Amino acid sequence: MYDPLFEPLKMGALEAKNRIFMAPLTRGRSDQPGSIPNEMMATYYRQRASAGLIISEATGISVEGSGWPAAPGIWSEEQVEGWKLTTDAVHAEGGLIVMQLWHMGRLVHPIFLGGQPPVSASATTAPDHAHTPEGRKPYEQARELSVEEIARVVEDYRHAAENAKKAGFDGVQLHGANGYLVDQFLRDKTNLRTDEYGGSPENRTRFLREVLTALVDVWGADRVGVRLSPNGETQGCDDSDPAATFGAATRVVEDLGIAFLELREPGPEGTFGRTDVPKQSPMIRSIYSGALVLNSDYTPESAVADIEAGRADAVSWGRDFISNPDLPERFAKGAPIAPNLGVPHTWYGKGPEGYIDYPSFEEVEAVA
Repeated sequence: MYDPLFEPLKMGALEAKNRIFMAPLTRGRSDQPGSIPNEMMATYYRQRASAGLIISEATGISVEGSGWPAAPGIWSEEQVEGWKLTTDAVHAEGGLIVMQLWHMGRLVHPIFLGGQPPVSASATTAPDHAHTPEGRKPYEQARELSVEEIARVVEDYRHAAENAKKAGFDGVQLHGANGYLVDQFLRDKTNLRTDEYGGSPENRTRFLREVLTALVDVWGADRVGVRLSPNGETQGCDDSDPAATFGAATRVVEDLGIAFLELREPGPEGTFGRTDVPKQSPMIRSIYSGALVLNSDYTPESAVADIEAGRADAVSWGRDFISNPDLPERFAKGAPIAPNLGVPHTWYGKGPEGYIDYPSFEEVEAVA
């Protein structure tokens, strides 16, 4: 059943055994202090190694860019050693895993920065509240990065990419979506600059190009991906002309020969974010010649339809992989998909509950 989902896919140097990808999912289980990955995280990823590709949870490139309680990092040697537990576990199961590199920009609350303001493309303030170790707190105004500081942030990405290689990952994905730092530079609601990093869509993609170039320098374009969210507002980050902005961004990705491009594209009936802004993937598909991965509210049937029609090369699932560690096997057998019964306190909570305690379908059958 669903045969197109089980065809292998070559993306540059990455060879996925199927087209059922695991989307990046923040889970907040790293050891603190230090944002260090641990054995429990290795178990979680090992359980899901049947995915064609695992894209790791968003991983902080620096203290400055990290603002989620117990999210892991990749700036220290201790973090590199901690991540080796995960990459070894996934590879032992025949899996493929890339690290998603994350700088949250204005979405880092000062509590994570010793009281200092967060940084962004411009001096703006995100709406709503940040999750902090002391509970939810209103976001505070970011400080605009100088041109010199932008160069330093690009080097932080380069260092993180080097550490991801040391940790044994198969490649990296740049988190350019969901209102975080790269997205803050891309969109004209959050990028108010008048220098070479602001104004036209081409200028607003300059930071994206510089970061991707640094990642390519470390890994080669054939092991680098990027995630974008080209339609609709996310965490206060929006754009007046998404076609122009993300057309320019896609041309950067195409020019650099990036191996895969993942798009988070909710629709008007989205279950986790919704928008009436049209999906930009048809336009993006016309520009980008690499592997296109689509995401948001897919069923196996709709995924097959988009792959067969050439609209996508693979599809990534997020919440379904939380409650179905063996999601590809369930698709292959036509087995029921366990609903994600978790709520945010288990999505982002401490300990194994709602994390590594979901049974596989075989385990369910054995008990029945």
